[in-house]
Amino acid sequence: MSIDWPVIHIEALDVLRHYLRIDTSNPPGHEAVAARYLGGLLAAEGIECEFIETAPGREAVVARLRGDGSRGGALMLANHIDTVPADATGWTAPPFGAVVRDGRVYGRGAVDMKGTGVMHLFAMLLAKRQEVPLGRDIVFLAAPDEELGSGWGVEWLTRERPDLFEGVAFAFNEGASGVPEFAGRPAHIFEVAVSEKELAPLRIVATGVAGHGSKPARDSATVRLLDALDRLRRWRREITYTPETRAYLRRLHGAGLLDDLDDPAAVEAAIGASPDTVAAFTNTLNVTVLRAGGQSNVIPGRAEALVDCRLLPGQSRETWVAEVAAVIDDPLVQVSLEYSTSAPVAVSPWDTEVTRVITEVLTETFEDAIVLPSSSIVGTDNRFLRPLGIPAYGFIPCLLSQEERDGFHAHDEFLTLENLNIGLEVMYEVARRLCEVQPSIER
Repeated sequence: MSIDWPVIHIEALDVLRHYLRIDTSNPPGHEAVAARYLGGLLAAEGIECEFIETAPGREAVVARLRGDGSRGGALMLANHIDTVPADATGWTAPPFGAVVRDGRVYGRGAVDMKGTGVMHLFAMLLAKRQEVPLGRDIVFLAAPDEELGSGWGVEWLTRERPDLFEGVAFAFNEGASGVPEFAGRPAHIFEVAVSEKELAPLRIVATGVAGHGSKPARDSATVRLLDALDRLRRWRREITYTPETRAYLRRLHGAGLLDDLDDPAAVEAAIGASPDTVAAFTNTLNVTVLRAGGQSNVIPGRAEALVDCRLLPGQSRETWVAEVAAVIDDPLVQVSLEYSTSAPVAVSPWDTEVTRVITEVLTETFEDAIVLPSSSIVGTDNRFLRPLGIPAYGFIPCLLSQEERDGFHAHDEFLTLENLNIGLEVMYEVARRLCEVQPSIER
């Protein structure tokens, strides 16, 4: 039974627009309404669902299409319901209006990650509608609280409901996508994340002498903090090569997208062409929160900054704290990790049935597709699945432009309709080939 893809594209866009209009900004989250919406679509087609409350107003939805087990453990399609907040004053379209304009659908969560969630949803819906004979289960998981660390999301689920993950052979989530160029050269490059950077958020606190705002400050905590942050701004961290990133460059070279691997300046120029690529080769540091004082006529005795830091796999968070403190070089400025616990970084294998099927489908879709293992530059819920022994992959099957990738957590976040349509078709075909009963071989 063939699929009428133009009809599915229209249906999926309608679902995505409805989903985007449900405000799941985190904080506070309130993901239960969206979980019930997704679950209702699945239940309406006879797919068993469970709603799991992790905190008041916060729910995950889990659905399962059962197979006969002849191909082993389940495929889990995991995504998150929540989004970061949106300041409407910086948008040209209402952030929760799901406006379609110029071949794009705008809305908070369009790329991060409600769009991919809809691709997962339709992979399951279509498998059911097409009556695909399944050799393994397909599990759909839409979870809350990813944007604030997953304490009420997948981390909670792995601890309180470990049964959901028993028998899962592999999982998909966000973490990497296709890109339409490299260093200015057109291409069809699809990255599949097998690992991700280590989260190492810092709290930087400066202390000084409090006083009246009318007098010259003898030792201002705010000025001391600004000086410290300026030192970090001017800190130039070198490109770091790991076995994984060297293999990444070799594959690009083999595809003709990187001319001379032995010319460090040319390689670094190519890496520097995109902020996403720079992030894959360096430890990153961004000041995200500043706090000091309470009123204009009081010199505060304390000022602090929160700094988002992402470390390359294999690097020590404690060593990073020491390096940052050494760059600041001020005994009255203290550097510490904002939180001391972090899931251990693990790496999923590359040469597997999963990656072979992904490569097969993508090269059929794009004749010149280049499929590469990568390390995600962002934190994802995969970091809780890999330590369970589940090979988990970051896989957004779209060719996201630089503008789309820059929309993560930014104003005017959007997903093109072309990318939505490509993602729907590729995700379904990958899931079908991984899960369909294999024909028996007659002897």
